[in-house]
Amino acid sequence: MDDVSAATLRRSLRIDLALCLTLVVQFLLGMVTNLFVKIPDEHPGAHAREYFSGVVAAIGWALPHGPGWVAAHVTLGLLLVVGAVAALITTRRTGIRAHTVLTAVGAFAIVGAGFNGASFVNYGADLSSLLMAALWAIALTSYVVALFLLARRAAEHAGTRPEPAAVTPH
Repeated sequence: MDDVSAATLRRSLRIDLALCLTLVVQFLLGMVTNLFVKIPDEHPGAHAREYFSGVVAAIGWALPHGPGWVAAHVTLGLLLVVGAVAALITTRRTGIRAHTVLTAVGAFAIVGAGFNGASFVNYGADLSSLLMAALWAIALTSYVVALFLLARRAAEHAGTRPEPAAVTPH
């Protein structure tokens, strides 16, 4: 692999690691929110007849007017979506098909978790909370395995670099 590919591997490793760590923080925020925050029964988006407009309304309410832990959880969720898109863009450049698939699975799981989170806020269904947690686990697992694949490829790449020639005095 050339230097551009090595740089791309390093960039992908950093993005995947950042996503893994951010997912752990998101999990902790979700647990605090679940255990200690009462979502009001009535807020913009609550009991929406049309799901997607309800999601937008709930996000629009949660960020500036929702409880602080909810706002932090939503903000980090939106940042995770941005990170997942960045990972998808970068992973295509690695040329590692399994990594691309894992990154796509992780991205879809993050988006799915977000929609189920919004569903939980709007409708209060425990199943939405369960699905959000399950999709979080799928996303984290995808990015951890992707990290392993990239680290293995980076190690292989490092092992194929020629050693500098030894200088021997004459």
